[in-house]
Amino acid sequence: MNNLLISEPPLQVLPTLAVRVGLKEAIVLQQFHYWLQRSGNNRDGYKWVYNSYDEWHKQFPFFSKVTLRRTINSLEKQGYLVSGNYNKAGFDKTKWYRIDYQRMNKACDQNDHTRCSNCSHAGDQNEQTNTNRLPETTTETTKENSAAVAAPSSIESDFEEIWSAYPNKKGKKQAFNHYKAWRKKSAKHSNDYLFTQLKLYKQYIAQNKDWYRPMDGSTWFNGRFDDEYQVSTEPKHEGREYWTGG
Repeated sequence: MNNLLISEPPLQVLPTLAVRVGLKEAIVLQQFHYWLQRSGNNRDGYKWVYNSYDEWHKQFPFFSKVTLRRTINSLEKQGYLVSGNYNKAGFDKTKWYRIDYQRMNKACDQNDHTRCSNCSHAGDQNEQTNTNRLPETTTETTKENSAAVAAPSSIESDFEEIWSAYPNKKGKKQAFNHYKAWRKKSAKHSNDYLFTQLKLYKQYIAQNKDWYRPMDGSTWFNGRFDDEYQVSTEPKHEGREYWTGG
């Protein structure tokens, strides 16, 4: 049990910040501030940091990925985190983040300026304790790696998004390999197209459910998403059931 009591560089959070933005949000915001102080990514007059959710998760292993994503979204909604996209490849949707320090200062109580100042500049207190943090990683592409190829973490995240919506989850590994190959063929290939095709395919499945079963995921992702399916948009009556095809 003693091994759990400050045996490694701790994450520090000021109670004032936790009260203002939420405990989970304060932990994440403090870490973002830590990296922003060391960032060399200057865009539009601000410093930015960026990582895949998998990389951010390594810095917050006590949060689930879902919790981490919700926490970051919460900070964006509150206006403390500002997101942007400065990726070289247009299809790379990795988010860049900066802290809106002016927003933080405005949120402070005017009668408690000292405590507020500590909230928005708390990263200075981490100098002695956070020397072993994980390095910030990037997902920018280079000429050597071809601008048409997304970073692996980005491809994995995009695949999971479309895979979660596919109805027959058999052959995931093969499906992912097909998906990667498809994405690498062209920078124009995106999940928007797949979601459009999947919507049509699901309509086809629903309208022919009496005799048709959805193909394995490994098959559909092997180019079968390009198939054309005859989908009726006309409503039909079957006894008391009303089917719209939607």
